[in-house]
Amino acid sequence: MGKEPAFEIVPDGGVTLPKGFKAGGLHCGLKKTERHDLGAIWCEVDAAAAAVYTTNLFQAAPLGVTRESLGASGGMLRAVLVNSGNANACTGEQGEADAREMQARVAEALGIRKDLVAVASTGVIGELLKMDRVRTGIDKLPGRLRSDAQGSDDFCQAILTTDLVKKTSCVQVNVDGRTVTIAGAAKGSGMIHPNMATMLGFVTTDAVISSWLLQDLLREVTDVTFNMITVDGDTSTNDMLVVMASGLAEHNEITREHPDFEAFKAGLRHVCAELAKAIARDGEGATKLIETVVAGAESDEAARAIAKTIIGSSLVKSAVFGADANWGRIIAAVGRAGVPVNVATVDIRLGDILTLEQSRPVPFDEAAALEYLKGDTVVISVELHMGDGRATAWGCDLTYDYVRINAAYRT
Repeated sequence: MGKEPAFEIVPDGGVTLPKGFKAGGLHCGLKKTERHDLGAIWCEVDAAAAAVYTTNLFQAAPLGVTRESLGASGGMLRAVLVNSGNANACTGEQGEADAREMQARVAEALGIRKDLVAVASTGVIGELLKMDRVRTGIDKLPGRLRSDAQGSDDFCQAILTTDLVKKTSCVQVNVDGRTVTIAGAAKGSGMIHPNMATMLGFVTTDAVISSWLLQDLLREVTDVTFNMITVDGDTSTNDMLVVMASGLAEHNEITREHPDFEAFKAGLRHVCAELAKAIARDGEGATKLIETVVAGAESDEAARAIAKTIIGSSLVKSAVFGADANWGRIIAAVGRAGVPVNVATVDIRLGDILTLEQSRPVPFDEAAALEYLKGDTVVISVELHMGDGRATAWGCDLTYDYVRINAAYRT
């Protein structure tokens, strides 16, 4: 593998840091608590945009509205409106009408065309939105939009449901000697599984790039980031990932032939990977992030299938929660991933501790393994010795609290 193109991580950067963007959030009354539940990102110019959506056949009304917007506008957006506390999913014709009203009302409030507005929702499925509260909130939103860190922070809070922490990532890359910023925010804690998009995610950048190339890049990056996480094996009805590029960095347009293309792609991939890992780490009831690295597969696709099978195994997740070095659960997951495996050449490590070599158990220090598995990050490495295929997936342990949280999600 070649050297990763350089980018600079901006620890405190948010979705308002790229040139041209403002964001904000407020409490309009969809949540029972006083936490923000309505937020927006706004761009001062028409931004090239791209999106990917859940593969669940039951898709929430806002997804259809967003698809239509990107089609009607030729892949351009000016704003994204998001509510939490209500998914507006499986709500029939009224739900569709509500999503369209949200789009039209925020367009009017911001003085832009409605086809330049994307809409997203997250929360409880099957309940109609309290539109009187939503209308009041939308009317107040323009006055809450800010270009500073507070605007980004308010937006991040507005999109949370069972999340315990806000999830952000930001990098800067050099394109034609100019600084290009890529920043993202996401929410996700439960109903997370690698079938795009597995959550709500929003990425802003001031790069100059076409919407069609941005769409291609987003699909490529999603396959190795958001599509490589799982919390509980459930794919939501509302998952959506949206990217907006203002173009205000004013460099030459990024194409695949541009000398800084790989740097920009690496920066976008880093932002998406960090958001994906943050979602996995914040899985409902989770105490540990699990990272699974599969190498030596026949292809990258085969490695991805194996890594996702391991990370999605309830038995593997339970063993990690209990700090049990049960490598048998890992090799069983490898064998049922549905891709070719040489059953005589598999190595498995927990961190640096070798537990299986050439598919034969080797003596290892159980006490050291126990101590390692008690940490807040557990790395499972699988070497197949079959080819150059490689992949990494992320998940979390399965705890008693996951059942407690989801047993009372509506109430």
